[in-house]
Parts: sequence; structure tokens; C-alpha cells
Amino acid sequence: MENKVTQSHFCEGFEPVCADDPSWMILGTMPSVASLEQAFYYAHPQNQFWPIMQNISGLEAETLDDKIRIVNKLNMVLWDVLQACDREGSLDSAIKKPQANDFELFFKEYNRVSTVVFNGQKAYQLFKQQVIKKQNIPESLQYRVMPSTSPANATIKKQDKHLFWQENLQDLLAF
Repeated sequence: MENKVTQSHFCEGFEPVCADDPSWMILGTMPSVASLEQAFYYAHPQNQFWPIMQNISGLEAETLDDKIRIVNKLNMVLWDVLQACDREGSLDSAIKKPQANDFELFFKEYNRVSTVVFNGQKAYQLFKQQVIKKQNIPESLQYRVMPSTSPANATIKKQDKHLFWQENLQDLLAF
């Protein structure tokens, strides 16, 4: 039997998508293969992120312009913890050699951001390991860990994810 060796691929994330003067942010880990191919966040058709944001905002989430409108309406930032990593496929568990984004610089520029919402437990773990321990960021930040919207997170029913996100973001919604 032949040994199959899988190589990791270098992945580079996206710039943040920001409202003009955001007060909160959502952080994922690293864009999926589908997102990297389509050059925008949460592009996998089974990912529940945009359907959840559509429900919360009341706006359509079909086109790139629609999604940017949602970010602006919700007065938020959409970004990832990692700027780059090695990874085979899309699973967070496959991430190797993580390189965090520059949150020190980000929070200096966007100093009204007071709450960081993590799209999944892995995003929060990476933020603690790669950002909190290594960068000088505001101690006043508040953190919320949400269930991952990824289709790989099948432990929570789709409708329960929607409800959890909606209930736990109510106080952050500025519209």
C-alpha cells in the first residue's frame, strides 16, 4: 500500500470589510477554499453566515454589493483572525503555521470597536494564541463566541444557529 502524503497549501486571507465607523466586529479563522476562489467571505453555499446576516439585517445577501450593504447597515467589521496559514482543504483543524492579522494597528484606526464576535470556537482559540498573547490590543474589548456557521459544524441544527446568532447580537445592532 502506498503512503499518501498531503501537502499544505499557503493561504492568504482578505482585507477587512468595514463600515465607516464600526462599533463591533465578526472574526472567522481563515477563508474557506470556496471563499478564496470567489474572493469574498463565507462563499460556500452551505455556510449559514449570509442567511443569518440577511435575517438580522432585513436586507438581501445575494450579491457582493448586498453583503457590503449588510456590513454597513450593521455598523460592523468582517475579518479573520489569520492573515495567512498553511492548510489543505478548508477545515480549521488543518491549519498550520498560522500568521495573525495586525490587530494592534487595526484597533488604533478603529478605536470605537468594543466587541469582537467569533464565528466559531477555533477563531476564538486562534485569537487568544496568536493575538492576545502576542499583540498589544485594548484590554477593554468584550468577546463573544458564536457557533460556527460553517457546514462542517453539524452539531447544531441550522435553525438553532440562526436563533443563537440573532439572540446574541441584538444589543450590538445599531439600526
